[in-house]
Amino acid sequence: MRVLDPTNEMKATGVVLAPRLASFEGKTIAIITNAKEGTKGYFTHLDRLLREAGAADVVWREKSNYSAPMDAHIVQELTNWHAVFTGVGD
Repeated sequence: MRVLDPTNEMKATGVVLAPRLASFEGKTIAIITNAKEGTKGYFTHLDRLLREAGAADVVWREKSNYSAPMDAHIVQELTNWHAVFTGVGD
């Protein structure tokens, strides 16, 4: 039996992660879904948790094609949000 590791061996250089938010209080948080059925329940629950944690707003955006990169109009909105959650679900 041969087991393959799908991990990409290349390491990103020059990438700096954004600092974590101290809290969601008063923040605008985005949820970007690929519109697959598996994301619906998870993101609905996450939306509730974010609002309970004090988020000022939780906005939802849906990709037009689940297997393609994020739509340009969504990318243009990124600077309007303090944090983004995204995921894949089948």
